[in-house]
Amino acid sequence: MGTGDCTAVGVTRREAFAAGAGFALAAAGIGTVAGQTAGAPVRVGGTLALTGPLAQTGAIHKVVGEIFIEQTNQAGGMLGRPIEWVLLDDQSKPDLARTFYERLITVDKVDLLMGPYATANILSAMAVAQRFNKILVHHTFGIPKLANYDKHFPAWPLGPEPEKTMPAAVFDALASVGKTPKTVAIVTSKFPSVQFIAAGAREIAKQRGVAEALYLEFEFGNRDFGPIAARVREADADLLFVGAIGLVGSQLLEALDQLNHAPKNHYYVYPTPGPLASSPLGANALAATAYEDLAPLNASPVAMEFSKLFHAAAAKANLPYVAPDTQAGTSYAAWQMLTEAVNATKSLDDQALADYLKKNGADTIVGKYRFDGPNNYGPDLMKVKQVQDAAWDIVWPKELATPGKTILGK
Repeated sequence: MGTGDCTAVGVTRREAFAAGAGFALAAAGIGTVAGQTAGAPVRVGGTLALTGPLAQTGAIHKVVGEIFIEQTNQAGGMLGRPIEWVLLDDQSKPDLARTFYERLITVDKVDLLMGPYATANILSAMAVAQRFNKILVHHTFGIPKLANYDKHFPAWPLGPEPEKTMPAAVFDALASVGKTPKTVAIVTSKFPSVQFIAAGAREIAKQRGVAEALYLEFEFGNRDFGPIAARVREADADLLFVGAIGLVGSQLLEALDQLNHAPKNHYYVYPTPGPLASSPLGANALAATAYEDLAPLNASPVAMEFSKLFHAAAAKANLPYVAPDTQAGTSYAAWQMLTEAVNATKSLDDQALADYLKKNGADTIVGKYRFDGPNNYGPDLMKVKQVQDAAWDIVWPKELATPGKTILGK
């Protein structure tokens, strides 16, 4: 198998071992259900950031994949065959993701691919999929203009221009309660997708006459937020817009607290949900979301069942936040897309699957996806959520807000 951690999630209760320097992760072991699945498994290969700076969010996607595979195998699998997930740890590194996707195709001989977590790693996987003419369904790609491969299908429902629509939604949400900011401080990790959104926020703020009090970029993986917090405190803007991924938002708030400063209004692009919601420092934090375990988004029977299973599995995995949010919801949607295409076409042929999704889209717990826009992106399905009483609530748009909730701000 080569180096790297590997988990095989599929038809036997066993442990998968990575040769060489790698060590084995315990297999999640989804067993074949008698009379429902038979024959050789359909092998789906992919990587996730199970270690490294993206690991806390990568763990969410691992839990979701295991839930979906168990559900699907119990219901008959793909084409009457059980699913086996050949999962490798890319350690949050795009170059390692590239190497592992090549290995999955050429050495492990997987039938299908599922994308990794985070934009940079997905871009690496996409390049490999394109070289081998494989379909790639993925769940968290944040720069649609870079996704120019015709057989990629995103479950991250940003629309084709998130650098415009995402910041605009924040300003619209605040304006709806009379909290339109006069000044904005924008700080961002150089992680590609969040840096891209933050740059877009500069333009949207300028168009709306919001003065830029600070624009600051820092290296991905940075852990010293003291100097950044000092600049934020000095700017003292009406809105702090953070190009955050993973724990960046929580780390910045802790550094600000050390300086006895709390932002008036604060927005985080892609935060790890648990730490931000559970910390008192995260009160009133805003973020983007495509899915939450909240009415009206969780109303379908499939969503209700997923919510119940995720709560139990997340608690067992010791995740810091056990409610399914946008990461979990879009991850589940990606698996739904792939399975719908396989079962509808009765095929594992990459071209047939791609043709189906382009023509029909896919029905998921997040909503109806279409892939008829630029670079296979359909409508923007993102919303704005906010931490209220140590939990996330949807606050924008109003028609999708959690019943009884409205945006809070200063």
